[in-house]
Amino acid sequence: MSLTVSILLSWLARTDPADVARVESRTFVVTKRKQEAIPTPKSGIQGTLGNWMSMEQWKAAIQERFPGCMTGRTMYVIPYSMGPVGSPLSKIGIELTDSPYVAASMRVMTRMGSDVLDVLGNGEFTKCLHSVGSPLPLSRPLVNNWPCNPDKTIVTQCPETNEIVSFGSGYGGNSLLGKKAFALRIGSTIARKEGWLAEHMLIVGITNPQGVKRYIAAAFPSACGKTNLAMLTSTLPGYKVECVGDDIAWMRFDKNGVLRAINPENGFFGVAPGTNMETNPNAMKTCEKNTIFTNVAKTSDGGVFWEGMEKEVSPDVSITSWLGEEKWTKSSGRSAAHPNSRFCCPASQCPTIDPDWESADGVPISAILFGGRRPYGVPLVYESFSWRHGVFIGASVSSEATAAAEFKGRVIMHDPFAMRPFFGYNAGHYLEHWLSMEKPGRKLPKIFHVNWFRKNAKGGYLWPGFGDNIRVLDWILKRCEGEAVAQPSPIGLLPKPGSLNTDGLNDLDFNELFNLPQRFWQDEVKDLETYFSEQFGDDLPNKILAELQDLKKRISHLGSDY
Repeated sequence: MSLTVSILLSWLARTDPADVARVESRTFVVTKRKQEAIPTPKSGIQGTLGNWMSMEQWKAAIQERFPGCMTGRTMYVIPYSMGPVGSPLSKIGIELTDSPYVAASMRVMTRMGSDVLDVLGNGEFTKCLHSVGSPLPLSRPLVNNWPCNPDKTIVTQCPETNEIVSFGSGYGGNSLLGKKAFALRIGSTIARKEGWLAEHMLIVGITNPQGVKRYIAAAFPSACGKTNLAMLTSTLPGYKVECVGDDIAWMRFDKNGVLRAINPENGFFGVAPGTNMETNPNAMKTCEKNTIFTNVAKTSDGGVFWEGMEKEVSPDVSITSWLGEEKWTKSSGRSAAHPNSRFCCPASQCPTIDPDWESADGVPISAILFGGRRPYGVPLVYESFSWRHGVFIGASVSSEATAAAEFKGRVIMHDPFAMRPFFGYNAGHYLEHWLSMEKPGRKLPKIFHVNWFRKNAKGGYLWPGFGDNIRVLDWILKRCEGEAVAQPSPIGLLPKPGSLNTDGLNDLDFNELFNLPQRFWQDEVKDLETYFSEQFGDDLPNKILAELQDLKKRISHLGSDY
């Protein structure tokens, strides 16, 4: 049967096809000086680490767009808390919007309501202004009953005035201003000023068969398995995995030097295609009710459908695509759901939600993972040699582009810390901020890189992924306990033979999973040299450059005993 959703509990929104993804090219950080917002790229090179707008340009853009923009529409006033209401780790925002979709979605994604105003008092808050940019009567034809103004769309963040202003798009992160705009762009600037970290990371608690529980945070670009890992169903007996958050982590060191994290969000805004009862049963159970679906297909029995749910739909059920094509079939050549279609549901509905997910003090982080979709050359898992080396690994993250943004095709893109679209200030200064976390008395988490997506020569995945990723987490937890299950390699510490639990994985090619082709890594170093030089320029911290040079030297030993 299809995933059946009561229309009394859930809502399906279909957007204008011109408004389906984050508009990175129209997202700006507003500062007095350009270098405060973005690094200065090499002459003649287009920068990719954010877009800058001057204060004067910003004021002119607002004046051009906003007067009269809500005429005829209802304005919603949304007081919300990022993080548990009243927690010392939380922050407050107030969003004004003319979109009922935004009001409903913010109710799911944040702690919203009068309790927030009670805590706020006369305190500081982030000011958020949003409009779909379609006053009544309409001057542009309405598509799917979805007002928007794609020709005038902008999303702006001004750290100096603690403001977020968005116009023209009603979709997701462009309009739910508590999400990427506050949680990461404005959040990271506040974190830098106050000495903490606002990161594009999941948070998950893992209890091993001996009853030892540890929490990890992980940064992956969109559609690289973040939600799957956050809601992982273990294939190894005796393990318990519990979700604190699937997308954002706010982390700061406590008085004892322990890094503690909260999930500032209240819900999940997950990518639907590929999610099913096999890949992520907990996500499917979470979105069975009280969910806002965006750009998925609907079924004739009152359910929803997207690519990946083929086994869960009865043959006698007909499908209407997200574009309104009735009796859709795969033979049409078009997707039933948009590749970036989403489910927006309360985190409290997750069957594996962690009992401390709303702890005002946060949860202690033992390990930080970075990763991405790397089909070739990058091993399943490796550990950094040090905190500084770990920051270099985070700065070096690359992945195949996804449908979450405007990019097309399967190209490998650099995505430092999985934050490339979300930096709230100069990315070089961001790396310096991470390096500054290493101070006496602090218990720094171990840092790892994972890659579930390495392929063999025939294009098939070498690692089964999904629930079997617990095997990698098992090895990571052993390292957090200080077990001697790692051996050095030119790129980091790899699992010793036999230290990774592969029981039952009879067809696994362990050697290929961890093979380090010298030519690949030589090219990787050259690519990083070019990327850092062109995109960060003089804003690249010297310590990161030194780590790159050290990697280059170690790569020369590949093929010999290391």
